Amino acid sequence: GYTDVVVEVRDFLLSRAKTLRRAGIWDICLDPGIGFGKTLPQNLALLRALPALVAQGLPVLLGASRKSFIAGISPAPVGQRLPGSLAAALAGAEAGVAWLRVHDVAETRQALAVWAAIHAAGETA
Repeated sequence: GYTDVVVEVRDFLLSRAKTLRRAGIWDICLDPGIGFGKTLPQNLALLRALPALVAQGLPVLLGASRKSFIAGISPAPVGQRLPGSLAAALAGAEAGVAWLRVHDVAETRQALAVWAAIHAAGETA
């Protein structure tokens, strides 16, 4: 288990990135591993801490689409987790993640386009 999932995952990822760079590998992204061996509160803590992970200076990949943590919040079978997946994707976009791994590409793309338009409208109003 984790004592502090955010700190431990961040430190692990940065340690691995440092090892990769020492080996001459520079194309690196960080993936907090949403849903892999973590509880619902731990997954939520990692999602909430995405801005701090993004601030580490390496691109971040978020793969939260259809994950079981969504059903822990709003019970639904895997095929009915699109709304929760979109919410997680938008949280990732807000945090500045570089990439989203999703199952429902068109729907996620539309949600991100609307989100981006809302933000752009605020800048020009």
